[in-house]
This record gives sequence, C-alpha cells and structure tokens, in this order.
Amino acid sequence: MMRGSDYFIPATAMALALAAKLPTLLRGWRSPMVRSVCALIATGASSWFFAAPPVVERVNRWTGVPNVSAPLVYSLVVSFSCASLVLILHWRGGPPRAQRRQALGWIAGTAAVITALAVLFALGDAPVERRQDFDTHYARTPFIRELIVVYLAAHTGAALVVTRTCLRWARELDRGWVRNGLLTLVTAFSFNLAFGVLKGAALAARWLGADLDVLSTTAAPPAAGIGAGLGACGFLMPLAGPRLEEAWRAWRAHRRMYPLWRALQDHPDARFTTMRLPLWSPIAMRATQRATQVADGIHDLAPYMDEESRALLERQAEAAGHSAAQARAAAEAALVRSALRARAARRPEDGAPAPAGPGPGSPYPAAAGYEELGLLGMHFARLGTVRPRRPLRARIPESGRAG
Repeated sequence: MMRGSDYFIPATAMALALAAKLPTLLRGWRSPMVRSVCALIATGASSWFFAAPPVVERVNRWTGVPNVSAPLVYSLVVSFSCASLVLILHWRGGPPRAQRRQALGWIAGTAAVITALAVLFALGDAPVERRQDFDTHYARTPFIRELIVVYLAAHTGAALVVTRTCLRWARELDRGWVRNGLLTLVTAFSFNLAFGVLKGAALAARWLGADLDVLSTTAAPPAAGIGAGLGACGFLMPLAGPRLEEAWRAWRAHRRMYPLWRALQDHPDARFTTMRLPLWSPIAMRATQRATQVADGIHDLAPYMDEESRALLERQAEAAGHSAAQARAAAEAALVRSALRARAARRPEDGAPAPAGPGPGSPYPAAAGYEELGLLGMHFARLGTVRPRRPLRARIPESGRAG
C-alpha cells in the first residue's frame, strides 16, 4: 500500500516540470502542443496531490462535505487521460482542422463525464469518510455505485485508446526516440489498464458478496504510480533523448580529442586560443572549442605534413578493414604524429613556409565537426610512435580495435 507521502513524489516532480515549462507556455500559448503538454503536467500533478490521504482529509474537512474528494480526484484523473489523448493527437500531427475537431470531441466527452460524476455524487449518499477505500466501501450504494463505474469506464477506455494509438504509430516507425517513447507509453498505459482492471475486480467482488478490497487499496495504487512514471518518461523521451544523445557524443568526442589536443599544444610554436569557458558551459560548446583548437593545430602542422603518403595510408587502412571515415582518420593521425616529430626536430619535410590554409589534401579543415576530430583523436592515441610512408603499415590499428 502506498503511504500518504508517496503520493507527493510524482506530484512534486510534475509540479517542478510545470514550473520549468511556464516560460515556454507564456511564449507559445497559441501552440496546441505547448498547451497540451502543460495541461497534461498540470492535471497529472493535481490528481496525485489531491489523491494523497492527508489532502483528502483536509479537502473533506474544509468543504464540510464527507468524501467530496472522491469526485474531485476522479475528475482530475479523467482530465489527465483526456490531456494524454489530446497531446498524442497533436504530437502525431495531421490536418489542423481535423486535429482541432477531434481534440474538441475528446474535451467535450471529458466534460460530460465530469458533469456526470458531480451529478451522481450529489444524488448519492456517502456520509462516512473513506480516504483510501471509497470505491469498495460504497460499491453497492445507489448513484455512488454508478459514479465509480463511470469513472473506471472512462479512465480504462482512455487508457485503451492511448495504448492502441501508440502501438499502431510505433509499428509505422523503424527506430528512433519517437518510437522508443511510444513503446514506453504503451507500457505505461498498460499499467493504467491494470489499475482499472484491479479496481473493477474489487468492485465486482463486492457486488458478488466477496471481499477483494486488497486489489483496490494495495495493488492498484502502485500500478498507477508505475504508469505515471513511465508515462512521464515516454512523453519526455522524444524531447530529451536526442539532447542526451548529442551530449553523450560531445562528451565522447571531447574525451577522445584530449591526447591529440595535448600533443598539438605541447610545443613553443603552438598557437591556441586560451579563452576559458565557464564550468556550466554545455559539453557541446566545450567539444566545439576543443575541435577548433585541434583543427588550428593541424593547420599549423601543414608545412611538416608528408601529403604524398596520405593516399597510401588510406589504402592500407581500408585493406585492414576500416571504413572510409576510419581510414581517413587513421591516415591523418599517422601524418599528424609524424609532423609533430618533424616539427619537434625543426626540419620541415618540404621546406615550404606555412601555407595560408590547411594542406591541399587534408580532410580536416577548420570547420570540421567535433565527432570527426574525436575519431581522429582516437586513432592518434592508438597509433603510438609512427613514421611516414612504408613503416606506417604496421601502425594502422585493426578494424576490431577502432570501435
């Protein structure tokens, strides 16, 4: 059984998410997607907050109406289901007029359900306060019984529609964060379905004279909690997933570039920008800065590059099983290593002055991305001590080690 404080965990998390979304809501209020996201978070946070037993007790006491919290929480849960449907509708896209018509249909249906809940509660008689077992305690009470059935039917029906819609949409996609998010939502609303089934089973047992209240009071709330957590992940995954993936790629490239970056700047003639980024700078910005410095360092090495060896090195790397990109990185890493040694000995191999731009055959101009230069840095670290031309054959890493 969930404790009273357990209800505040998802409520607080959703409230913080809503606070973070408020600036976006104010700027983009005209966007149906933005409004749908905020409505989903607001109804989800409210339903968990008002379902907490301590809040149930206070609401009942403040209003002076025993069990008035029940239709309130039911209405919020049904509103959350409606917000989920509307958000998925806008998320998938389509003709704006059709979207608006369908969204208004869901909202009108939800308003009718909430009105029915209020009317049935007013007609019924529930004088004894029940904070956690309202459903089963009043399972046989006229009008209250119908109120509970309407709520469970609406909630379960919405969960079925969301599950079916997400599953069909996911089958149309091959891969990606949208598909992952949809499959997570399928799992989340499957738990919501389980919540409705458990509540319905306990209700039916009461009608038949049996006692399965444990299904309603002990098993159903955790299922709803798991569903809420997974649902939040599912809705956020397509938005946060690509950003996390990009941050991971930036961090990996930043780490891979370090040996090459260090080797390029460890020379009296090295010309590196020294602007320090704040500690809170995004990792992508740090990786971009390091990539720029690496590209500048390679540019300074141009007079020492043995460009005639580049094609040979690339062929050797491709023969070892590397892809074209890996072969370019392996060849460039070998040339850079050799050029660093030549510069340290102060003997440019071609005797030419430093050119105005990168070497004529270099695939790494100043505009190269940090992932490309991260790959170059990885090969540079694996090469060890190398020499140009023929001896480099033995220093090209095998494809199995290039991962």
